[in-house]
Parts: sequence; structure tokens; C-alpha cells
Amino acid sequence: MKIVDIICSKSLTGFYFDDQKAIKAGATQDGFTYVGDPVTDKFTAIRQKGEAVSIMIILEDGQIGFGDATAVQYSGAGGRDPLFLSDDGINTINEYIKPLLIGKDVSCFKENAEQIDNLVINGNQLHTALRYGLTQALLHATAKANSITMPEVIRNEYNIKNKKYTRVPMFAQSGDDRYSNVDKMIIKAVEVMPHALINNIETKLGHQGEILKEYVSWLRGRVLHLRQSSDYLPVFHIDVYGTIGTIFNNDVEKMYNYLIELEELAQPFTLRIEGPVDAGNRKETMEALRDITKLINDNNRTVEIVADEWCNTLDDVKYFADNNAGHMLQVKTPDLGGVNNIIEALLYCKDRNIGAYSGGSCNETNVSAEVTTSIAMACDAKQCLAKPGMGTDEGIMIVNNMMNRTLAMIEYRNSKK
Repeated sequence: MKIVDIICSKSLTGFYFDDQKAIKAGATQDGFTYVGDPVTDKFTAIRQKGEAVSIMIILEDGQIGFGDATAVQYSGAGGRDPLFLSDDGINTINEYIKPLLIGKDVSCFKENAEQIDNLVINGNQLHTALRYGLTQALLHATAKANSITMPEVIRNEYNIKNKKYTRVPMFAQSGDDRYSNVDKMIIKAVEVMPHALINNIETKLGHQGEILKEYVSWLRGRVLHLRQSSDYLPVFHIDVYGTIGTIFNNDVEKMYNYLIELEELAQPFTLRIEGPVDAGNRKETMEALRDITKLINDNNRTVEIVADEWCNTLDDVKYFADNNAGHMLQVKTPDLGGVNNIIEALLYCKDRNIGAYSGGSCNETNVSAEVTTSIAMACDAKQCLAKPGMGTDEGIMIVNNMMNRTLAMIEYRNSKK
């Protein structure tokens, strides 16, 4: 089945682009936006609309493969590619990608995806967002061409032996509304929650971590109060964007002691802390996470560390995994470029007995969420992000329903064999 054309349209994402450096430097909120000037390249405001490019691959039988080129909320931070603007993306696709892909056979996915992911134009790889969106569309097109689901394409081409398809535990994110949105998560019995967006010391963590300790205590009590069954034991997963390292000057022993305090406050629930330290570069961030993880393991504690910042590319994931720098690694899907890298990263983590978290960003779209949820299912990830958006309900709906539709389709087709 060959590609006969590619159509692009400008799209909006489920959230916004935020200048993380400006926020960490103390930018104050004014309603839903921020006061102050941006400091990261290409930003025109600290918070601005999230942009995407919807890519439609037209096949010779009229079927369409969909993918969305989009980037994370905190673009341009933590070693990521710069801000992605849709006009630039469409121009690149029309000038360079259409002539390359038209006429290509999409019966198989992996080879086509790797070609796009490794493509060099004027001395540079494509922006991660473009590689992300184009390979999504190629995966979807291959599924269409073969009349199977996307997880089945992946398992066939990557020789994944497991024949059973199951749901992946969902991780819901609250955004700044870290109280009311928790209630929504409890009502819907989400397996992992609430993210909580702890990205400011003064208002969210506390100068000695006291605000976060209060929040973990509240979270524990809220679940015990609202849950409808004692069997509901969600994992508490909180992203702190390196702020714990900031208040303790990246002192591993002090960070460890603080994490143990949080662990005890969360009991009987398992606690995961994402990004406890951001040392400003890959090597030192990895080393700090490695040392904290070792302390936790050596002392048989239950709190888990999740790597995020500076763990962006497939090579980064391998680097952090090989050094045991975290109990779980977020495979932050838009940051890896081609979705073939997401597959490789999740499988690499699993091979090394490290938690494989198919993550991403609130600043994605329904299309990118559906494709990466399919990848998480194919690779048996330990958890996947409910995305996009920060309203909680929307991301839960999109990811939950995609998993259930996929399972129903596979079961139906298997029943007819």
C-alpha cells in the first residue's frame, strides 16, 4: 500500500507552551497566565498557546494515517529542542518530506520510521516534533494498510512474544488544580496520580519542603476518605521538577532523608517522586538520581524515584537505565522524536528491570495520545500518561477509551479466526 499524498493542517494542543526557566525564576501568575518577560529562545510570552501540525498520510485506497507533530509544555528546557511553531513545521513537510514519502510503501512501519527519524536536512535532523508526528502517521498508516491495530503492528515488527494484550495503568495529571482534580481521579479510580505540578518552591514545595509534606498527608487522607473500596490503592506519583534538589543544594543525603519523610507520610500508598533533582546537565543529574536510588535500595525503602529532566532521547534513556538512575524512567514521548525510539526505549527499560513509563506532555493532542497509548500497550509499559490537557477528565477519557477500543477490536477479530 503506497502513499499518494500528505496533507497538513494547523492544530491546537491540549495545553500551552510554558517558559520553565522564567517560572523557576519566580514568575508570578496573573489569572491563568504569568506576569513577566520570557527568557527562553523563541518564546514571546511566559505562557503561550500550544501549537501542533496535524499530518494526514493519504493511501492509494483512500485510507488515511493520522499523526500530530507536537512538543512538550516546557519546550526549550532540560536539553530539549526549541519551541515548535506550526508554520515552520508545515513549510518543512511541504518542501522536504512530501517529495520523499509520496510513493513509499507503508506495508511495514519500522524501516520508514527510521528513515524519517534519521533524516538530515541542511545539516540538521528534523525537529523532534516533526519526527514525532510523521512517524505516528506512518504507524497508523501501516495499521490501516494491514487491517490491524497499531499495537499488533509493533509486536509483529519488534518480535514481542507476548500474545496477550492488556490495559496499562493510567497516570493522571492534575495541573495546578491539585485538589479538586484529585477528587476526579479518585472517583474514576485512576491507578496512578496526581502529578501535582510542583514547580515553584515558594508556593508549592515550601522553603524546607513543608508545603509538599502537607500535600502528601492531605492526598493520603483524601483517598482514604473518598475511595469506594479498600482495594483501591493508587500509586502517588508527584513531579517536583528538581525543586527538592534546589532547597537541599543537591545534597544526596539530605534529599534522601526528605524523601523518606514523604514516604512515611504517604503510607499505606506507594510514593513516586519524579525529577527530585535537576543538576543542570545530563551527567550530574544522572549521578544524583543514581546515588539517591542506591540509598533507597540499600535501606530497603519503598519510595521510588522517576527520571525525567535530561533523560530525553533514546540514548539518554539507555544512559540512565544502564546506571540505575531511578526506579522508573519517563519516556517523554515527544522528546524522543520518532515513535520508533519510544518503542525501543520502553523495551530497553523492561529488559533492565527498570519501570518503563510511557509519558509525554499535557501539551499534546488526542491523536498523539492515542498513538502513544497503543505503543504503551504493545510494549507492556508499567504506566502511561493520561493526556493531553490539565483538566484530568479529558486525558483519562482519551487514553482509557483508546485502550478499551483496541482490546475490543483485537478480541473481536481473534474470535472470528
